[in-house]
Amino acid sequence: MAATLEFRSQRIAGWYVRAALPLFVLQVVVGLWLVSNYVVSLPQGLVDVFPFATAREIHTNLLVLWMLLGFMGGTYFVVPEETRSEIFSERVALVQLVLLLGAGVAAIAGFLFGWTKGRPLLEMPRPLSAVVVVAALLFLANVALTMIRARRWTAIQGTLLAGLVFLALLYLFALPVFRNEIVDWYYWWWVIHLWVEGAWELVAGALMAFVLLRLSGVERARIEKWLYIEIGLVLFTGIVGTGHHYYWIGAPRYWLWWGGIFSALEPAPILLMVVDALRAARERRRETGEPLLWTYAVGCAVFHFVGAGVFGFLHTLPQINRYTHGSQVTASHGHLAFFGAYALLNLTMFYFALARLRGIERLDERRGRVAFWTMCISMLVMGLGFGVAGVLQSYIERVLGLGFMTAQGYMRLWLGVVGAAGLCFLAGVLLAARDLFGLRPASQTPSP
Repeated sequence: MAATLEFRSQRIAGWYVRAALPLFVLQVVVGLWLVSNYVVSLPQGLVDVFPFATAREIHTNLLVLWMLLGFMGGTYFVVPEETRSEIFSERVALVQLVLLLGAGVAAIAGFLFGWTKGRPLLEMPRPLSAVVVVAALLFLANVALTMIRARRWTAIQGTLLAGLVFLALLYLFALPVFRNEIVDWYYWWWVIHLWVEGAWELVAGALMAFVLLRLSGVERARIEKWLYIEIGLVLFTGIVGTGHHYYWIGAPRYWLWWGGIFSALEPAPILLMVVDALRAARERRRETGEPLLWTYAVGCAVFHFVGAGVFGFLHTLPQINRYTHGSQVTASHGHLAFFGAYALLNLTMFYFALARLRGIERLDERRGRVAFWTMCISMLVMGLGFGVAGVLQSYIERVLGLGFMTAQGYMRLWLGVVGAAGLCFLAGVLLAARDLFGLRPASQTPSP
């Protein structure tokens, strides 16, 4: 059974979720445009107006923006319950949301006119980056002051705050533009990889722990045990795990094994946390309730472990990465990992928070289930399509030594599969967004 809302300021989360969902939809639409460039020959006039590189900037920056908004909305829902107090300032939280959305919209408009820094995922021009920094500082101050004022610390809120501070500090290293391009990309590389392998993992672990604690009703110590393991792994493997990329900078060989193994272990605690919470709830014969939320949580943990952990480990082995680096195999790994680790986590949190914000005791889960399976199956097919296309690309270009356009001809079929699966994925995302915007209690479901 879903609990009712305990704190008024938790309603802030609803604004963030409503802002994040349309951006998620737009990101998928732009992704479809990108894959169409591989499948059909578009008119040159159209390509000149909306080039591939610009669409890619918009696609990846929308990913970062909607996921960050989701994390922040989740934080504003979790912190009041963990601290047993209202958020320090609701007004600051809304101002921060306006600043982030304004900077994001301005950046996307700027990309269309060539206003960009040019570094993947961090293309936002410096004046807009400054606005993001101000918004991030407001967010951290608001959350930290709430926790300090409440004087009630838990492992979940501590992990959450640590992940958010880590995330914001790393962003500062992305602001300077160095004249030496190697130095410039060196700092870019660390920011991106420590975001994904460090800060975001901490935030994901804390949000998942909070949801499982409320869903399963098991003792807090049991959930926090896995959270401590996650913290330990992130602190150690978040830095060591980035070593699996050192193949390309000539570092000693042991870094490749250390980096590959430890980066693959990072998602393990979240998977074990979900399994352990589910088993504990069943052992106690407690009604687990809200099966839709369990479905999203288990899907998140499995996709996270397979897409980010197992696939990431295999893809970054030097014997494989020598051929597949930067190919469509990377796109396959990226889509599976980001969807499992962070998109499904955000959707789990969205369903959890919105049900309580609307006071719904038991959800009508039919649309949410269809959306979940449509998105998951489509994403698996997309991962497969990208993967096969990437293997073909690697073999034709890097083993046979043939040209880029020769490889594209053989890849077209599989990228067409990606496009078809992408359309299905878009249908799943639209259904999930519609369901979240109009959540209904099960009792009010019209009879079939």
